[in-house]
Amino acid sequence: MIRQLFRCAAGLQEAGMHLCRMGLIVVLLWIGALKLVPYEAVSIVPFVANSPVMSFFYHYKAPAYKLYLNKEGERKPANTAWHHANHTYAFAAGLGAVIVMIGLMIALYPVLPQVSALGSLLCFGMSLVTLSFLVTTPEAWVPALGDAQHGFPYLSGAGRLVLKDTIMMGASLVTMAQAARSFLLRPAN
Repeated sequence: MIRQLFRCAAGLQEAGMHLCRMGLIVVLLWIGALKLVPYEAVSIVPFVANSPVMSFFYHYKAPAYKLYLNKEGERKPANTAWHHANHTYAFAAGLGAVIVMIGLMIALYPVLPQVSALGSLLCFGMSLVTLSFLVTTPEAWVPALGDAQHGFPYLSGAGRLVLKDTIMMGASLVTMAQAARSFLLRPAN
């Protein structure tokens, strides 16, 4: 009985790879499209502003943003004006377009596996950059506000959001390998 269960489980590898690909596509398209929504654009400001690789996209340097963050669903015209001046919305729209493009590239697996492999590689790199925010963004950790549980290893909501990119990295590596193999197995023209 146990061996039969393991045989069944072993046969699910291909299905698992396709499920990883579908998961990447859904997440990338959805999150990429959300970058056009003001609350999502504002939510990434702490990550971008504190990143030595990305902070140049914004007009104002960290920690100036702390005075202008809105909660999800909150509308404050003064904060909106600050984010326009900071290039928050323009940057988020551009980033969203790149994320959607990566999702669409991965989705091309059935017809252009080489493009899908490149999309998966880009997703791997994007996840690596996102994970770097755990090191560069103070908001990734529970702040010292009186509770004994703060700082490392206590991830804040923002930190927990970033940590999921470890799964994105693994899934993109698996889908890249599958797409590359599929391309190599096609007859050469």
